[in-house]
Amino acid sequence: MTDILLIAAMAIVTFIPRYLPLALSERIRLPVVLQECLQFVPVAVLTVIIVQSAFFQQGELHLSGENPYLWATLTAFVLARIQSSMLLTIMSGMFVFVLCKWLLI
Repeated sequence: MTDILLIAAMAIVTFIPRYLPLALSERIRLPVVLQECLQFVPVAVLTVIIVQSAFFQQGELHLSGENPYLWATLTAFVLARIQSSMLLTIMSGMFVFVLCKWLLI
């Protein structure tokens, strides 16, 4: 019985913080400055995820030439700056990653 109560409590604790902003979104108006700042949240979160996976392996900074994540990230970054095709950027990064894994292992 305690397992069921624990699962129900976890569901409630998870559901409420996600539901309340949606339920109250029509009643509460955020200031324009805050709305403009919140536009940068997705970019910041994706940057943290990419940097963490590209530069850190097993909890340590890994900036050697044997890091396939670093090569793939640099390739994707350069291509994204040069051209505007997201598909080409992603596919090129994946190709460089697989090539580096195959050559470096």
